Amino acid sequence: MTAETTSGPVLVLLDHTVDGALRAPVRELVTLARGLAGDAGVEGLWAGQTAPAALEDLGRLGVRRVHRVSTDADAHLTAVLAEAVEQVRVSVGAPLVLLVSSFENKEVAARLAVATGAGIITDADALTVEGGRVVAGKTVFAGTWTTRCAITTPTAVVTVKPNSVAASDAESPTAPEVVEHSVAASARARRVELVERTERAASGRPDLGSAHVVVVGGRGTNGDFSAVEELADVLGGAVGATRVATDEGWIGHDAQIGQTGVTVAPRLYVGAGVSGAVHHRGGMQASGTIVAVNSDADAPIFEIADLGIVGDLFTVLPQAAAELRRLRG
Repeated sequence: MTAETTSGPVLVLLDHTVDGALRAPVRELVTLARGLAGDAGVEGLWAGQTAPAALEDLGRLGVRRVHRVSTDADAHLTAVLAEAVEQVRVSVGAPLVLLVSSFENKEVAARLAVATGAGIITDADALTVEGGRVVAGKTVFAGTWTTRCAITTPTAVVTVKPNSVAASDAESPTAPEVVEHSVAASARARRVELVERTERAASGRPDLGSAHVVVVGGRGTNGDFSAVEELADVLGGAVGATRVATDEGWIGHDAQIGQTGVTVAPRLYVGAGVSGAVHHRGGMQASGTIVAVNSDADAPIFEIADLGIVGDLFTVLPQAAAELRRLRG
């Protein structure tokens, strides 16, 4: 049975770094969009200057056109970017807009939905077209329920969690055409002014929200994250933390995972000295494989772990890192 596709092209917001490199989850998003759009194709929206390397990458992914948007206001403002997305969406006739789930993009999606009356779903981890409607799968209630939500409006806006799809190149690469758009921001969008923007110093590790592997330290680290960081670097993963660890000042609050922090769904989650309190589980329970290391055999995290190790994290983690290095030669 042939899978249903959308009635028009799918528009994807192409998140990128300052130097023009695509952010990793965008590749997953374009892969997903390609299957949903079928012959209608994938259109990409790029805010700012497009780097040639990114165009080649987008061509391998099968993007047909890249709509480069320039505005007379700061496109980092979500209200301005939402107006730019809508202008491009109308110009290409896209019934579906996809964005990577992030704090900023969810705000853009919300503004877009309010302005246009579109149906919106955030933090989706699966997407299909059924009976002409976009249907999204997502986990709710701290990852304990899996739901399917259908959008009944003609236009759908969906933010998709990183690591929901395995990125792949298109069977037939393209040479994306670059289409220029100039957007005049409305007075309403200009009500907020961006005074200053500071780029976070590069850590050399992947972004926490989109990393395939996350190693997390909790109260059991007693403030020493050296073993957590060592294993994360061997695995090429990101470092996260529980609320207790950030509240104690052991690590920055941007590393906090949970209902009041970052929600992650990596393919591999390793929790070291993490008890598994409900507010933390709400931010990581959708992970693919969960490994827990804790000296307390009764820690709640063992209830959801695929692999549980009762032991001292300062013994287990270095041994794991050493064995991984040995296996890699």
